[in-house]
Amino acid sequence: MSVLIVGGGLSGLALAERLEARGQDYLLVEARPRFGGRIKTERDGAGYYDMGPAWFWPGQPRIAALIARLGLTTFDQFSDGALLFEDERGQVQRGRGHASMEGSWRLEGGLAALTSALADHLPDAKKRLAAPVSRVENEGARCVVTLAGGERLSADRVVLALPPRVAARLTYAPTLPDPVVGAMRNIPTWMAGQAKAVAVYDQPFWRDAGLSGDAMSRVGPMVEIHDASPATGGPYALFGFIGVPPGGRADENRLRTHLLAQLTRLFGPRAGAPRHLLIKDWAFDPHTSTDADKAPLYTHPTYGLPREMANLWGGRLLLAGTEVAAQFGGYIEGALEAAETVLETLDMSRARI
Repeated sequence: MSVLIVGGGLSGLALAERLEARGQDYLLVEARPRFGGRIKTERDGAGYYDMGPAWFWPGQPRIAALIARLGLTTFDQFSDGALLFEDERGQVQRGRGHASMEGSWRLEGGLAALTSALADHLPDAKKRLAAPVSRVENEGARCVVTLAGGERLSADRVVLALPPRVAARLTYAPTLPDPVVGAMRNIPTWMAGQAKAVAVYDQPFWRDAGLSGDAMSRVGPMVEIHDASPATGGPYALFGFIGVPPGGRADENRLRTHLLAQLTRLFGPRAGAPRHLLIKDWAFDPHTSTDADKAPLYTHPTYGLPREMANLWGGRLLLAGTEVAAQFGGYIEGALEAAETVLETLDMSRARI
């Protein structure tokens, strides 16, 4: 085959979809039993709740164009009403500040509607799930990828549409130079240390009380909370980013108890009895996070492709994924930017043949 894409998140799917549209030869393999990578949407009846990224913004042209091309629908993040603030003593203040994500956009059906639409554009013969890669070899004119079950796949070029730290865990032959592996390991995986909780309710009682669903807390376990309801109708939801470090949230039962107590403090007794309390801890997802990613990020990292990671194996080994995007690294727009960059690189390589 011409191109083997390792990783079926947004970047890998977007690249595969473009290659398919051009009639080019490729295969997409994904370690998980689902496509989407860090994009993961849970369903509850007509409700949809993003457990990974949920927002995109004006000024991000690739995601806007792709959504329009696929015929999907966007809507504004709900932000009407007062914000709550919980101080260090657990005292709740109303109306302090404004909805921090006002102006953000969400996607009807959740962001998985986007990745599912891309996957549906790919023939079954060109995509494989539950196919983790263990080894990547350079055999001169060709690359050979070995799956965990022992199957070997040969391609002209291999695209690792993975977080660089996850890519660094693979076995390479010949071994990648130390500066390359060091550069891979030095790039924080966006969102890998995060955990999200989503509380699902039959009624949006906070809206009825004049609240936006936005809350900030210096007590936790959630440090930031927002309305996560569908565009129209229910079930309705509140979601929060959990600020407790990964080591302190490994006991999920204990975590759930504290989450419900915090929701009750902020939004009242009804908030403490959701129909579902969904939790996704990315720090313990082996396809996303490494031990290094369990350290908290306090600022948005500077992303892009380090020079050490460029032109690997004479251009036969390429990296994609939001962490190597120069302009929008760390955003879903960055995943599309990285796929676009790899596509341009493949085009240039074909032009030289």
